[in-house]
Amino acid sequence: MRCKKLIYTIMKESFLYFICCVSAMGGLLFGYDWVVIGGAKPFYEIYFDIQASPMLQGLAMSIALVGCLIGAMVAGALADRFGRKPLLIIAATLFLTSAVGTGLFSDFVWFNVARLWGGIGIGVASALSPMYIAEVSPKEIRGKLVSINQMAIVLGILGAQICNYLLAEESVQVHIDSWNAQMGWRWMFWAEAVPAGIFLALAFFIPESPVYLRLKSENISEHSDEVGLKELFGNVRYRGILILGIVIAVFQQWCGTNVIFNYAEEIFKGAGYDVNGMFINIVVTGIANVIFTIVAMATVERLGRRTLMLIGSLGLGVIYLILGTCYFAECTGIGMVCLVVAAISCYAMTLGPITWVLLAEIFPNRVRGIAMATCTFALWVGSCTLTFCFPPMNAALGTYGSFWIYSAICFAGFTFFWKRCPETKGTALSE
Repeated sequence: MRCKKLIYTIMKESFLYFICCVSAMGGLLFGYDWVVIGGAKPFYEIYFDIQASPMLQGLAMSIALVGCLIGAMVAGALADRFGRKPLLIIAATLFLTSAVGTGLFSDFVWFNVARLWGGIGIGVASALSPMYIAEVSPKEIRGKLVSINQMAIVLGILGAQICNYLLAEESVQVHIDSWNAQMGWRWMFWAEAVPAGIFLALAFFIPESPVYLRLKSENISEHSDEVGLKELFGNVRYRGILILGIVIAVFQQWCGTNVIFNYAEEIFKGAGYDVNGMFINIVVTGIANVIFTIVAMATVERLGRRTLMLIGSLGLGVIYLILGTCYFAECTGIGMVCLVVAAISCYAMTLGPITWVLLAEIFPNRVRGIAMATCTFALWVGSCTLTFCFPPMNAALGTYGSFWIYSAICFAGFTFFWKRCPETKGTALSE
């Protein structure tokens, strides 16, 4: 009898980890799709002949973020009306078709349409994956399980960085007839089709969220968008927690770390590295990202969410202050890479995963779908503004000035979290 109970417990835990990992594949594809564009950028710009057009360059880099806003905007209401599982299947389909289309199209307009399509998938997955995991997880290990989503994101980022490095031929100068300009950037996008296809197949085997099934049995899901919006924005008792969620979401972007991934070429060139050195350093940052996300998973239940948010905001503020000073002093070489890796590591063990854990935990069941979508929408607004603002800010203030700005934002975030961020570890979602 005891043996049967042990086998049942093991099978139950194994299935729980299986469905969490399947859901987290949305995060993996989110990470890959979000970062692959940075490695492909020097090559597709030559193919499409947009090197001399900053506006078209900016369009290609940011069009997926517009899709993220669309996906995040509709994800909550649709997930509350039709369920979490169908939305995850739709996200997988969007990732797969976007990966194939982005590499296939030779017309710049259709290239951007495919990127927009993939961005919608990112927006849906970024809202649904952590929420689904939180809703199927027991409270004792919920933080660790939701952190699997962030682990998947950073593995997707690392996968994109490694694929970009392996697929790009070493060359001093890239020209229109080179492998990099003709085919290399295409394969960088096509590589995403493999995990996207696996995600699509496995998503049919996971169960529906018990929270959604409960809402459906109570007939709340039939009018979830009206009920959710009315309660979320009309009820005074939710106002403070909604503001907190939006600040947490936007701060994860405005803290500046994601600039290193999106504009790695400019960051490492400013530190004195050529294109080949840039790719190697990007992979190094990706490895650090994975290692310290594991640290976050090991500490989130012990140290708690609030403590890690405070450590992250304060730590990044100090690192960016030093990094900006080094850029001001025109320092180059391995020391600059170490500071960048330190920033990535600090972010990976704190703000990166803990943001998603908190957003998945702080809202009541009745409004979680629409609240999560609202905060994810705010996160992608933050990402859009970050991506758009960095090039002109970097041109006007220099790289050192940009990092000093991010340092000030991080210190402001530390003050806010010290006053307003609650501790949610060990608390049931219904509470």
